[in-house]
Amino acid sequence: MGESVNRRRCATAAITVVCALTVLASPVQAAYAAPTPPPPPPPVAGASGKSLEEVRREIDTLYRQAASATDAYNLAEERAKKQSAEIVKLAQAIVDGQARIEDLKTRAGAAARAQYRNGGIPDEAQLVLSDDPQLFLSGVGRLQQGQKATKDLLAELKQRQADLEAYTKDASAHWTRLEASRVQQARTKKQIETKIAAAKKLESQLETAERERLLQLERDEQAQAQTAWLGSGVLKETGGSVSPQGKKAVEFATAQLGKPYVWGAEGPGSYDCSGLTSQAWAAAGTGIPRTSQEQWRLLPRIDVKDMRPGDLIIYHADASHVGLYIGDGAIIHAPRPGRNVTVAGAGSMAILGVVRPDK
Repeated sequence: MGESVNRRRCATAAITVVCALTVLASPVQAAYAAPTPPPPPPPVAGASGKSLEEVRREIDTLYRQAASATDAYNLAEERAKKQSAEIVKLAQAIVDGQARIEDLKTRAGAAARAQYRNGGIPDEAQLVLSDDPQLFLSGVGRLQQGQKATKDLLAELKQRQADLEAYTKDASAHWTRLEASRVQQARTKKQIETKIAAAKKLESQLETAERERLLQLERDEQAQAQTAWLGSGVLKETGGSVSPQGKKAVEFATAQLGKPYVWGAEGPGSYDCSGLTSQAWAAAGTGIPRTSQEQWRLLPRIDVKDMRPGDLIIYHADASHVGLYIGDGAIIHAPRPGRNVTVAGAGSMAILGVVRPDK
């Protein structure tokens, strides 16, 4: 009987151990609150695995790089135009110089032939040998005039030949620079087209709803930047009256609203950013540099607080974008490929500075 009791005790102990192990191996149920679920991942753009914000920034970077390259292309194009014009002028100067040299050679040849016919003695010298005092004096004067004319003729011939040589060298140098500009233009054009194509490809991979959301993200960022800019009180001291030329520039830019951005374009059907501003001021009667970087480099700079309608606001650290200020904290600008000429907040992008074409 004692043995039976011992067996029951051992069995009870074994069951207790098994139950204890079962409890330890089971998940803890109760006393602790369930963990907070992790935040949902950001919206994913198409099949790229990137968030819409990442895609937006990548597209923005590509367009910014294309804009900077567009400025380089436009500058090279302007230089090429000037070099071509110089080559045309030099070519005409060469033609005129050659014609003048031929004329001088003909005149010099005629004088030499006349002396040969007279045994090497000019007609004027024949008169000097005359016994007639009047003819003698007349001959001396004409001899001196003839000698001077011959000397001047030879001096001009020499100068014309030197000029012709200089024109030829200048034309050759301009041609070399023109060819270098054309090579640079071709290289830059390819770079621009590659950047724009890459940006468009990223956008094309998005669903319609994603593209709408992408556009909203862009607008939200611009609105936040504009709000912060206005909140700084920057416009409190502005309010300079628009100049007559500035008014014309604003009127021109306003008439272009809705026209598409096309890189390298300067109207009348499409524009890039600096094509719009340069044409606006051309319509106002003032020629300004073609590119935003040259506008920033060469036009008079003014303080933001002193700006007035018609002034140009230059954007980004590399001066790769420009808009025409129209007052009340707004600009008209040609934003980028895929966008149209529009009104935007002047502070919606990073301002580098302000320039005034008619200062």
